[in-house]
Amino acid sequence: MSKRERIIVNTDKAPQAIGTYSQAIKVGSTVYLSGQIPLDPQTMTLVEGGMEKQIRRVFDNLQAVCQAAGGGFGDIAKLNIFLTDLNHFALVNEIMAEYFQLPYPARAAIGVASLPKGAAVEMDGVMELA
Repeated sequence: MSKRERIIVNTDKAPQAIGTYSQAIKVGSTVYLSGQIPLDPQTMTLVEGGMEKQIRRVFDNLQAVCQAAGGGFGDIAKLNIFLTDLNHFALVNEIMAEYFQLPYPARAAIGVASLPKGAAVEMDGVMELA
């Protein structure tokens, strides 16, 4: 059995990796999206202005990586959401409804103690391209 080629996905429209990982990896028609936190891609600093701005920045960052891989939010099969405060879950749902359409991806929302750079939200996922 031969190994499938792994293609690195990279875009300057999303924050550059801040560690030993890629923004995404494509294997066949599947794209594994690394976690995105609310970093401004130009300044590499957390966005200011509250939780709503952080959530939107994460979705925008994720969308940029999806597009760089040749897909979009309609291609995400699985989305993982990490929150340092699960009281923001309703806000995530409200904003997610602006970015996604039916059928929504499978999803998990997980409460965590902390996230990189002091972020309040992080998301990663798996995208399946046609």
